[in-house]
Formats: sequence, C-alpha cells, structure tokens
Amino acid sequence: MDTNNAIVVFQGKNIRRTWHNNEWWFSVFDIVSILTDSADPKQYVKKMRSRDPVLNANWGTICTPLELLAPDGKKRETNCVNTEGAFRIIQSIPSPKAEPFKLWLARVGYDRVKEIENPELAQKRMKELFKSKGYSEEWIEKRVRGIAIRDELTDEWDKRGLQTEREYAILTAEISKATFGMTPSEYKRFKGLQKENLRDHMDDIELILTMLGEATTTRFTRERDSNEFQHLKKDAKDGGDVAGSTRKDIEQKLGKSVVSNDNFLEKSEEQKRLTHKKKEK
Repeated sequence: MDTNNAIVVFQGKNIRRTWHNNEWWFSVFDIVSILTDSADPKQYVKKMRSRDPVLNANWGTICTPLELLAPDGKKRETNCVNTEGAFRIIQSIPSPKAEPFKLWLARVGYDRVKEIENPELAQKRMKELFKSKGYSEEWIEKRVRGIAIRDELTDEWDKRGLQTEREYAILTAEISKATFGMTPSEYKRFKGLQKENLRDHMDDIELILTMLGEATTTRFTRERDSNEFQHLKKDAKDGGDVAGSTRKDIEQKLGKSVVSNDNFLEKSEEQKRLTHKKKEK
C-alpha cells in the first residue's frame, strides 16, 4: 500500500492506519489522543480500561498489535482497532467529538470498500491529493503510472516468496543504486529529505528512470523465472543497469547530470512566496 494511505486526518489531526484482513485498522492511541486531547494517551487508556471492566476483559479481542510508522520514522507494533473496535472504545470516552468522529470513521471505511470494488476511485483520490499539494497534471500522471509499475514489481516479488521488509528494501536499493548511483536512503539525504516519500520529490526524468528500472526488473524476473533471492537480486541489479545506462546516455547528450537535489518542499515554499507577492499587488 502506498504511504499516502497510511495516515488520515480528522479535524486537522493525524490518525495512523494500516490495511489488515481486508479492512482498515486504526491506532488506538491516536484515536484516544484526538477524542480526549490527552498529552499521555497511553495513561488515559489504562485509566479507561480500569473504569470499564467489560472493555478491559475484551481488550485482547478488540485490539490487535500491528506495525505502524512511529514518530521517529521506524515501524513498531501498536495496538490497533478496526471500525467496530473503534466504536466500542468511543463508548468509553465522554467526548463532544465522539459523534462527528463516528460519522467520519464510517465514511473512511466506506470509501476504502468502494475503492476496492472500483480501483479507479482510488486512483482519482490519489490524483486529487497530489493536485491539492500543487503538483502539475503531467507530473501526477507519471507518478500514478510509477505507482502501478511499482505495485506490479512487488506483486511479482510476493509470488516468488519475498516476505520481509528488509528483502524488499535490499532489492529496491539494488535498482536505485544501479539507476542513480545512490540507494534510496542516500538519495533522500541528497535531496534534503527526512520522512518524506522520495518519489514525491523526483522530477519527470527521475520518475521515468525509476519506472524504467522497475519495469525492466519485472520483465527480467518473469522471463528468467527467478525464485531464489540471489537471482531476484541479480534481476534488480540488471534492471537498474538498463535505467542507469539510459541516464548516462541522457547526461552525455545534455552535458549535465539529471540526478537533481531539488525537492518539492523548496518548490512549494517558492510557490507560496509567489502567491503571497501576487496578493500584495
């Protein structure tokens, strides 16, 4: 799942979520923090469970520990609830935000079900999100296409037995290193990024080269019928080499590097300044 879907916003505050067993699961602590404005949601949950013995007795059934992105950027197991479990927890929290939150939660779940039935809705929502951030229509089309190519590659890896995030990261790093001469983490540092999604800060050429590397890797894996990790790693390196050769050819003819340290954070600030100046005139 794309990282754009991993956080949703209720009344200006973030709620982490993850897709598990064909439904959304939400962070208990994020829900409690929003409904109570508590500075220590973990302590509030303890008191809430002590006040509600029925909730406490069924806590293990209502909550499931799932990996979510922590504030430090690492994934950690966090108590999560599905929509039904969230409604049960809300019953134990006296809050004026409870009713609007219930309506919001039901809507979030409904939207995701409709997107599964009609993937075009998910794509439309994604495009609207990028557009609201100020990206051009041309860039958005490439970014969305890149997501589809990435999904096709990871689906192929899934079929061939990849299981851990570390394995996915290693293969992705192989493609990136061969394509751009940098791993994704090195590339993020080069662009001055921290927790942001690297691909959201690539320009058109960078996105196209990324797509070429991943699409070629998928083709190699299928044609070679690779299964063992080392063979998949070679496919990734070879796919990246194809994109890397293309990059070098472009750079030779341009006379300069196409690997840019520009990021959309800087562009967004520049756009804001231009907009502000126009308003002042």
